[in-house]
Amino acid sequence: MKQHVQWFVYSILSLFSISLVSAQEKAIPVFENGEAQIVEAFNNTKDWIRHDLWVETTFDTDGDGKMDRMHVAVTRPKQTDTEGLKLPIVYESSPYYAGVAGEVDGLFWNVNHELGEEEKPRTKVEVKRTGERPIISNSQIRTWVPRGYIVVHSSSPGTGLSQGAPTVGGINESLAPKAVIDWLNGRAKGYTTPDGNETVEAFWSTGKVGMTGTSYNGTIPLAAATTGVEGLEAIIPVAPNTSYYHYYRSNGLVRSPGGYLGEDIDVLYDFIHSGDESKRAYNNRTVRDTEMKNGMDRVTGDYNDFWAGRDYLNQMKPMTAALLMSHGFNDWNVMPEHSYRIYQAAKDMGLPVQIYYHQFGHGGPPPMSMMNRWFTHYLHGVNNGVENDAKAWIVRENDDRLKPTAYEDYPNPDAKHITLHLGKGGKTAGRLTPIPAKKQGQETLVDDATVSGIDLAQASESKKRLLYTLPTLTEDLHISGLAKISVTLASSKPAANLSVWLVSLPWNGEKGAKITDNIITRGWADPQNHKSISESEPLKPSKFYTVNFDLQPDDQVIPKGQHIGLMIFSSDNQYTILPKPGTELTIDLDKTTLQLPIVGGKDALEKAIK
Repeated sequence: MKQHVQWFVYSILSLFSISLVSAQEKAIPVFENGEAQIVEAFNNTKDWIRHDLWVETTFDTDGDGKMDRMHVAVTRPKQTDTEGLKLPIVYESSPYYAGVAGEVDGLFWNVNHELGEEEKPRTKVEVKRTGERPIISNSQIRTWVPRGYIVVHSSSPGTGLSQGAPTVGGINESLAPKAVIDWLNGRAKGYTTPDGNETVEAFWSTGKVGMTGTSYNGTIPLAAATTGVEGLEAIIPVAPNTSYYHYYRSNGLVRSPGGYLGEDIDVLYDFIHSGDESKRAYNNRTVRDTEMKNGMDRVTGDYNDFWAGRDYLNQMKPMTAALLMSHGFNDWNVMPEHSYRIYQAAKDMGLPVQIYYHQFGHGGPPPMSMMNRWFTHYLHGVNNGVENDAKAWIVRENDDRLKPTAYEDYPNPDAKHITLHLGKGGKTAGRLTPIPAKKQGQETLVDDATVSGIDLAQASESKKRLLYTLPTLTEDLHISGLAKISVTLASSKPAANLSVWLVSLPWNGEKGAKITDNIITRGWADPQNHKSISESEPLKPSKFYTVNFDLQPDDQVIPKGQHIGLMIFSSDNQYTILPKPGTELTIDLDKTTLQLPIVGGKDALEKAIK
């Protein structure tokens, strides 16, 4: 009897031991120093399971009487099938995956006309869809799957094999990724085909989702987060467009994104509309040729209900996702205000936030370590202390983009706005000084869009711009935050462009010069909107109006030996409508000021210009 008992105990222990060994051999995510590590068992691309499906949404935007379904692709480690492993998801959505329209003559609006003038119709284009099933995109996969994540992609409404219509910031572009996240949490239905009834379940999902992407692909994570969808734990938007008004307008002015003179929201619609060809006529008629045509208003540039509905700042109240924002201070396509305004709002809401700014142009995600810590904490639940890290990470001017400097916050808490005043002499270089001087009078510039802002900034003398400079810096001067301009002006015509650049002089015209060597920040406004960006009125010639607006956010150390210059001119031939030369703007010097956010405030400025 004793032998039988011993054998039984031995058998139980052996089975337990085998089970324990088996459990130890199972592949699981590994974390070191608060970051997910590459796990060899997840790293063999041949073992990855890749499949696609269609997730049903709660909207019908292509008018066929059926809820639109979004095309979704999944890439996951084989262990999610063979070992029952459940993992969190890194999700990217885009309107670009199936290709975009080529640029043809007339695609963009013709900006060579007088302000307020009705423009001639532009050329409409069709997208030829590209791509194969089941792979929508390969982005994010090699980064995150080996580290213990599942990667999901989806094409946004009306693009690729996703049904519906693109709306360029409409509510369906928020509800589409919400539906995918709902499916990942078992709250929405996924199907094997776009029109069939065979369902697909995300049995391998923990339900915790992080989203990321760049530009439009960075906008969609924010759009999803504004729905408050449960399961979206964290987002890392890179250079996101957070307001289509701020992308295509500026303080009441019709202003193009840098590099795309004449682009507008209807152009972007045509550019991305790669969905079902049989639905395009309906989509074009209802979205582009009705909603957009009636709402976008290229005549006044005013902010209205159409634009308010495509401004994610207005929709943030339900948001709960942790936000790691990334942008370039010299991104003149999607300008840095887009990230700044959302970061400030999320911080005010008490959400976990960090912001990463670099000194380069469009795009540029945070260092991998930052993203890894963010997703490790919020998706895997590892207590790595990321929520206690510095809120702001700024890449200094001559540093590697992947080696930012940590700061308590952005703008730098030690920055104070110092009011600077103008002294006469702007055709050459008038004074910019913290000491106001009375009776400086008025100075006039003549608009000429044939001359670039770059050439105007380098001109030793010009009647086409007014320039005012601080004395040569004897110490480095650190600027952090929003410079604020108040211009009191009169126009010779009922409408005029107003452009303002803050520049570092002398201009470095050498080949390979960094943008930070020359341009500090910029801003544009329509004087007709001096009361409000939602209300414009024709200017009475010779009557003075005061226009107040912010320049683009910046954090820059201006080196000693340079001058900081305020340049005021009219049409900016890289960004604005381009009327015929000749409009005169007269500036009241006594009533025009610049508020510059200087780290160290008045003391730092006085030390730098003594």
